[in-house]
Amino acid sequence: MFPDIVLLDMKSFVYWWHTKLDMQKHDLNWHRQDMLDELRELEEARGLFYRWSELSDVVYTYTRARWSGHRDIVFPFGRMNFYFGCLYMFPKYSLRWKFFRVLGKKIDKNLNIAEVRNPEKTEKLSDIAMRYGLDPVKFKEEADKLKNKWFFLK
Repeated sequence: MFPDIVLLDMKSFVYWWHTKLDMQKHDLNWHRQDMLDELRELEEARGLFYRWSELSDVVYTYTRARWSGHRDIVFPFGRMNFYFGCLYMFPKYSLRWKFFRVLGKKIDKNLNIAEVRNPEKTEKLSDIAMRYGLDPVKFKEEADKLKNKWFFLK
């Protein structure tokens, strides 16, 4: 039906996507704690879109752990919740990743920032700037300029 398109199964696509994002891999205990934190946030979320966003965070945390090589981590919900979370996860995290790539290039054309944290949270911007050896004030100023032209998902 689509001869020019190679359709990948979901597992292969998720692995490819995480490889593209190129986030840091952590040990199993780090991922387990991250999963517990995200599950707590999901439990506290109110409203359809906030719950969907938090579900996407759980899916992201689970798939990142699996991509990192941790096969012992288990997704706590059924398959439909996994796919529903994926529908929100891919654009949400891809938009954030692209935002930081563009921001890095605005500061230094050779800088490749690999981050998916929420750029709306100012304290996280300082952490990211420090991790990349950048001036936090200048980094935040450039981020604020770019945020005015960018679309994010909660």
